[in-house]
Amino acid sequence: MSIQSKILSGFIYLFSILPFWVLYRLSDLIYLVLYYVIRYRRSVVKLNLDNSFPAKTDHERLDIEKRFYRFLADLFVENLKMRSMSAAQSRKRLLLINREIPLGYLEKGQPLIMVTGHYANWEWGIHSLSLMTDKPALIVYKPLNDKIFESVYNSMRSRFGATMVPMQQTLRKIMEYRNVPHTSVFLADQTPNRLASNYFIPFLNQPTAAFKGIEKIAQKLDFPIVFCHIDRIKRGYYRADFTLLCEHPRSTEENEITLLHNRFLEKIIEKKPELWLWSHKRWKYKPHDES
Repeated sequence: MSIQSKILSGFIYLFSILPFWVLYRLSDLIYLVLYYVIRYRRSVVKLNLDNSFPAKTDHERLDIEKRFYRFLADLFVENLKMRSMSAAQSRKRLLLINREIPLGYLEKGQPLIMVTGHYANWEWGIHSLSLMTDKPALIVYKPLNDKIFESVYNSMRSRFGATMVPMQQTLRKIMEYRNVPHTSVFLADQTPNRLASNYFIPFLNQPTAAFKGIEKIAQKLDFPIVFCHIDRIKRGYYRADFTLLCEHPRSTEENEITLLHNRFLEKIIEKKPELWLWSHKRWKYKPHDES
């Protein structure tokens, strides 16, 4: 770790040791700054909500928008808290409801693919998954432009043993572990590279470029696919439910898996939309967009 990374990590540590009640008071201030002062990506969020929920009234969409920004501020302080959270705190604040589903495969020596989205506190899910079992957890992530922050953030994510895998190295790393019971974790709602995918699906009332990497790897290796739905119980507390989406991917048709996990996530978002990452530029591309 470079000197710059160590300095940044030290500042984050000092912030993270503050008690939760102090962090949430700071979060209240961060919300006001994000929403009313710097107006962080408000035009992006509004456009995403307008297109995703055309049947809702302006008032209903505005309510979702404000609740999202309040949650985004909480997410910011919660994720920095990962720098010093203990294993006991992680277990207490993110409950694993039916862990027997993924553990059943791992205990039989079967690797599996776990899918989730930019929903609720997916980052805390990394710690909980790492603490759930001593079997390896490969966390596929999209590299950041800021390599110093990426280094520090990945060290926070991997505190309990997770292995962080850049997207471009995904297949190679999974092939290294193919004979070892492990979990490979993917975010289903990543925006694919425009040149890498021209497959669009209906998602939240609009054509959406779909990331097909999960399906391709699952079919190649025939690993079962489990969806991890992280939900917020109350401020600072979450639960994760596991659902088996597909046990034998090789028996599926082309695009079937991609549609399956996206529709599953879509239903989750529609039920409690404020917990999805609406500031993410998910709809950068349109069908037949040549730009």
